[in-house]
Amino acid sequence: MAIRVFLVDDHALVRTGMKLILSNQTDIEIVGEADSGENALPQIRQLKPDIVLCDLHMPGVSGLEVTERIVKGDHGTKVIIVSVLEDGPLPKRLLEAGASGYVGKAGDAQELLRAVRDVAMGKRYLGANIAQNLALANLEGGGSPFDALSPRELEVALLLTRGLRQEDIAKRLSLSAKTVNTHKARLFEKVGIQDNIALARLATQYGLLDPTHPL
Repeated sequence: MAIRVFLVDDHALVRTGMKLILSNQTDIEIVGEADSGENALPQIRQLKPDIVLCDLHMPGVSGLEVTERIVKGDHGTKVIIVSVLEDGPLPKRLLEAGASGYVGKAGDAQELLRAVRDVAMGKRYLGANIAQNLALANLEGGGSPFDALSPRELEVALLLTRGLRQEDIAKRLSLSAKTVNTHKARLFEKVGIQDNIALARLATQYGLLDPTHPL
């Protein structure tokens, strides 16, 4: 039975590239695609694919939030993040949020196919560069101030770096404005900053932002 795959990326060229790689495989079937997390989630709930290949940084709902919602949906769908970011705190945090795989967009076609097949078999898969970066960070004690954040605090931080107001973040995450303000205060204290400008600088320094997406 073919592995049913759904693609989520705001760049049409990236989706086209993944389709070219995957569609030639007899054991893989592409069942749908979307250009945003908002458009993807309803289709994923309906189609219940085996695997979702998802970009990390997208306008609107991020790959982190897509991952969390799919995991909470408990439909048996697995998420593989496909991102330009191969170091920094995000690969580790995505795995902690429930992603089953993480591969870099700089990887080759065979790496993407291995990721899909391994995750479909119930394994976890990390791209070679990402696995090496995580291993080196652990050996060297390397880390980032963002490692101390809870998944929700990290999500709030990502949305703040995009310029969203607290009221907008509250609606996005289905939280009260007061709760968002509490998360913001805690994350500012944990990473040692006092305003959104400092947060954006720190996020850039530690690889939390995709350089191809404007703040």
